[in-house]
Amino acid sequence: MKNLLFFSVLVLFFSCSKKNTFILKTLQGDAIGTTFSIKYLENDTIEFETKIDSLIKVINKSTSTYIPTSDISKINDGDTTVIVDAYFAEVFHKSAKIFNETDGDFDPTVGILVNAWGFGPEDEITDLDSLKIDSLLTFVGFHKVSLNNGKIKKMYPQIYFDFNAIGKGFLVDVIGRLFEQYNIENYMVEIGGEIRARGVNQDGVAWKIAIENPNEDGSRSFATVIQLHNESIATSGNYRKYRTTPDGKKFVHTINTKTGYATESNLLSASVISKSDCADVDGYATACMAMGLEKTKEFLKKHTELKAFLIYIDENDQLQTYKSENFDN
Repeated sequence: MKNLLFFSVLVLFFSCSKKNTFILKTLQGDAIGTTFSIKYLENDTIEFETKIDSLIKVINKSTSTYIPTSDISKINDGDTTVIVDAYFAEVFHKSAKIFNETDGDFDPTVGILVNAWGFGPEDEITDLDSLKIDSLLTFVGFHKVSLNNGKIKKMYPQIYFDFNAIGKGFLVDVIGRLFEQYNIENYMVEIGGEIRARGVNQDGVAWKIAIENPNEDGSRSFATVIQLHNESIATSGNYRKYRTTPDGKKFVHTINTKTGYATESNLLSASVISKSDCADVDGYATACMAMGLEKTKEFLKKHTELKAFLIYIDENDQLQTYKSENFDN
């Protein structure tokens, strides 16, 4: 795959019966501003590299704000003639669902504030104050947009879509569905830490995943290891992606959609697991970071289809973890 995908084959054998011998294959590379790692078991010689490369390009053409000619960029620039594809439509409808369920704590129209705080592709706004933030909040709210007959309608032309909080998970799903189309029953797709797993690994057991500790110094350590039983997992955190001003103030990339501010809470990391799509748990994990610890706990009690592992700082500045009641790993 040209400049996009490095393909390596790891030859390990997993015998699921006397008749079938499956080979563990691994694909690694770069996509949508991050890295990916894909593992799958097969006893055939299907070439997935070009197919995955094509999917990445199609998704970028549809939903990447970092590509000026993408559909989402044209819509953000005010082009009302764009007919969105099925990928954009699916992300839109998933976003609307999570927006409603989280009472707006997940909101992809927060893009204008993401840019203003310096975390997006557009120029940041210097000297942000409460008046500027309040004015920008006018253009935030997923209830202010609609999708009809393939066209996006915005209440205000300044509304700026940003699907980055759900985009990695969605690409994970699209690639996972590709494997399922070819009857690959055992696979794990990981993009930037978001994962969709089906079946078992080369040892015949559910895929094992490590949840990282929120280390700000760049080191890696793990809080726990879990198994995914035909599930998806996404983790959101503010411990790596943040900005610090010259006077020491810290601003995180998860914007509070109600206040417009990019301030840190005591919740450092949220990992959400579900049998639903990875795009869904990606959105819910982002919503958890926006809601904070206590509100997230209450949300999880009402949404038992979700499991979560939270890492936070307590009142004594000590690192603590919280597992939802249905967390069985």
